[in-house]
Amino acid sequence: MRLAFFVNDVETEIDEYATTRLARAAAQGGHEVWYVGVGDVELGENEHLMARAHAAQLAPDDTLATFMLRIKERPAERIVMDDLDALFLRNESIDDLQARPWASPLGVVFGQMLKERGVTVVNEPTSLSRATSKLYLEEFPEKIRPRSLVTRDPESIQRFADEVGHCVVKPLYGAKGRNVFMVEGPGEANLAQMTEAVLQDGYAVVQEFVDGGENGDARIFLLDGQLLERDGKTAAFRRVPTGNDPRANISAGGRSVPLEIGPVERDIVEAMSDKLVADGMFFVGIDVIGGKVVEINAESPGGMQSVERLYDIDVCPTVIEALERRTKSKP
Repeated sequence: MRLAFFVNDVETEIDEYATTRLARAAAQGGHEVWYVGVGDVELGENEHLMARAHAAQLAPDDTLATFMLRIKERPAERIVMDDLDALFLRNESIDDLQARPWASPLGVVFGQMLKERGVTVVNEPTSLSRATSKLYLEEFPEKIRPRSLVTRDPESIQRFADEVGHCVVKPLYGAKGRNVFMVEGPGEANLAQMTEAVLQDGYAVVQEFVDGGENGDARIFLLDGQLLERDGKTAAFRRVPTGNDPRANISAGGRSVPLEIGPVERDIVEAMSDKLVADGMFFVGIDVIGGKVVEINAESPGGMQSVERLYDIDVCPTVIEALERRTKSKP
């Protein structure tokens, strides 16, 4: 399989993150692996999509750090992206939204173009353009998600908070716990300041607080609409906040602990599975609190390092093997 990972910028890739682990698994499986940054693509007069790509070749004694270092140090080579078997979209458009707004939509745009040229693209780019928004969660059954409001009207946020009480205010487009605020109940003294900060990023999502949220959330990985498993172990863990910070995101200081998948989590996956498959959501991470899904991470779900550390298992080969089967099944 000739596979490229599409990232924000090759130079800013971090060795510990999930993309590196997926690339390592692909290289270990004998596949031809490339890294392509958002700014590395070119459409020429021959109408081919070209790229200045960095080869990801794994040496026998490589650690994740040395593997990534050699990817960055290796001179870029021009490849024809039309000739790829698969493109794995791993760029985070939200990271580019403010600093590089020109780059933010291009993963989806180039992904759509390559899909039309016969390349297997995951996650499915047209659906991904919706799934990057927290509005995507509202397309799933009401029983598995908390009551919520999406608006830019501060008065509507005030009314929702007064009616619902304990809730969370966050940006419609956001990641890594940025501008996520806890509203303790009706009459929250700081609600106006919270609302102002969130609305600077566009629309706000106000979500009822789910009981148990103070103890963190569960990150559960799904592959083709099913629990991601390898050797009888499930790729899932609980994220626990530290100190007085209610955010459990690892990037916000949270820590990961083991999670045992039970009937509640399996019922959630069953309720989501058909739609995720229909939408082409090949690899996603869902965040669950108390039997409710509070977020769907479809663009570049991370946390593979926590799975590997907690269970001493690398589930990334399972993802790559599924991608290989998908490319081979195409006519």
